[in-house]
Amino acid sequence: MTDSDRVLVLGSGFAGLWAALGAARRLDELGAAGAVDVTAISAKPFHDIRVRNYEADLSACRIPLADLLDPVGVGHITAEVTAIDTAARTVTVSGDGAAGTQRYDRLVLALGSRVAKPDIPGLREFGFDVDTYDGAMKLQRHLATLSNGRAGAGAATAVVVGAGLTGIETASELPAMLAKACHGESRVVLIDHNPHVGSDMGDSARPVIEAGLSDNGVETMTGVGVAAVDEHGVTLSSGEVLAASTVVWCAGMRANPLTAQLDAERDRLGRLPVDDYLRVIGSPGVFAAGDVAAARVDEGHLSVMSCQHGRPMGRYAGYNVISDLLGEPMLPLRIPWYATILDLGPAGAVYTEGWDRQVVTRGAQAKATKVTINTQRIYPPLNRDRDALLAAAAPVLQARPDPGQ
Repeated sequence: MTDSDRVLVLGSGFAGLWAALGAARRLDELGAAGAVDVTAISAKPFHDIRVRNYEADLSACRIPLADLLDPVGVGHITAEVTAIDTAARTVTVSGDGAAGTQRYDRLVLALGSRVAKPDIPGLREFGFDVDTYDGAMKLQRHLATLSNGRAGAGAATAVVVGAGLTGIETASELPAMLAKACHGESRVVLIDHNPHVGSDMGDSARPVIEAGLSDNGVETMTGVGVAAVDEHGVTLSSGEVLAASTVVWCAGMRANPLTAQLDAERDRLGRLPVDDYLRVIGSPGVFAAGDVAAARVDEGHLSVMSCQHGRPMGRYAGYNVISDLLGEPMLPLRIPWYATILDLGPAGAVYTEGWDRQVVTRGAQAKATKVTINTQRIYPPLNRDRDALLAAAAPVLQARPDPGQ
């Protein structure tokens, strides 16, 4: 080891933040704090609680990185990553915080995913999303303009495209948000090309989801796609036109496209293959965690794009990247349980366990668990306490959420 050893962590989402904190913790554990430069690079100087972007109040969803990284001695560069050269071990960045190349001895790629927007006419110009904090705030500002009394068919109508988890949660919150903006009027239509809403949630949860959407006054249209979007609404693949002032795209996610710059065969979501220690297969010195990585979490399943997997993947990647650099033993990642909790707005929530998503609780009881997860469980310590931050970054798995909460 030399004084110049450097670890770069790309991204500051659930995987990136915990990889940076996990690396700092491992250095502290080895009595090597300060011996390796750990620096995070992200486009924003924040850790965003992305999974809450569908909610009406986002005031607690953006945390300054300085409050989380400064106390543990991790540096931060605010810049866009534009290129990764694994042969030269450099990263090219551009932005107000820095420009040019940053070298590394070890790299943790944790740049996350983004909503997949196809080349549908008008979608990028007239569509909204809740993929990022900025996108969610743009949608909320748009909804606020509806209070100006915009006339015409569809003024109080919103169309949500994509009936996966994000689409269902967004559609469940929109009736109240629209009604607030439109003097009590609202119509929300949830569209999906699959034959059912929540097609990945299984037979046990689907009736609960359908009942919740109905209770919320959300209409559903399945087996149909979107052909075009304009300022007046959407044209469906069937030819039908839905008048709407608001179109929210929630259909599909893909890993950050920079994964294509590594010499590895990506999966259909653009994710990189990693071994049990989160090392990218075929790219020496590179680790990956979160939505850019396809990690085996048990004997039969790969990780999913969720904070449930991104957070422990980040902690293990941080631990292992330092261990690998300093010649210490690494820890294999295994996550022996899987749970899904879907917010259904005023109708409560549905909590499932197992990969077949068997319903455990629903309604108000499940909602209480969801609130605990969204406001407590997925948050880092917010008191700038170094010891608390390092302790929270330990490479251990949380127990599954308590469905009785």
